[in-house]
Amino acid sequence: MDIKQNVIRKSYDLYCRYGIKSVTMDDIAREMGMSKKTLYQYFDNKTDLLEQIFLQHIEDEKEMMGNIKARAADAIEEIVEVGRYVVSLLREVSPTAVYDLQKYYWSIWVELEALHKQYIYESIRENILWGIKQGFYRSNLDADIIAKLFVGKTSLIVDEEMFPAKDYQKGELFQEFINYHIQGIASVKGRQLLEKYQAIEKKPS
Repeated sequence: MDIKQNVIRKSYDLYCRYGIKSVTMDDIAREMGMSKKTLYQYFDNKTDLLEQIFLQHIEDEKEMMGNIKARAADAIEEIVEVGRYVVSLLREVSPTAVYDLQKYYWSIWVELEALHKQYIYESIRENILWGIKQGFYRSNLDADIIAKLFVGKTSLIVDEEMFPAKDYQKGELFQEFINYHIQGIASVKGRQLLEKYQAIEKKPS
């Protein structure tokens, strides 16, 4: 991994743990064992660093989603594994980081949300069509509408007015949402398969 990528990864970890506002460029330079002057050879300022961090984060998510799809035996397994992956991500992110991004770097948040919504929409739409073809989702679904509803509902999970961080864990919220989504679109055969995957997940390792 080159120096720039290493800074991006390390900065993302720091922001997730401590929030964005409280972590300065000095903190990042110190953590990397480099001077701030060297850090500014790779990034114009904190805003530039944040933009690159979240663009990289989206590319990483796309890669992981592609890997999950490639491994999945069926549409139900894919969406269950996507849910597990997203929950693990949400548990790593401090609620402060999301709050800081929305409050102090709104333009980046808007850009991130737009990119995120587009690829999530495409992934969910493909999953729905796959599930219909396999008989695990109801045949009368409109994949376009359901995928857009899915995207819209995911935005609610990080809505502090609807689900304040002090009262709700984002990971548990998303897990409930995934179960709600699958139950709403699955056929009888799909629900049976979901129960099978859930039973496997509950088994002690």
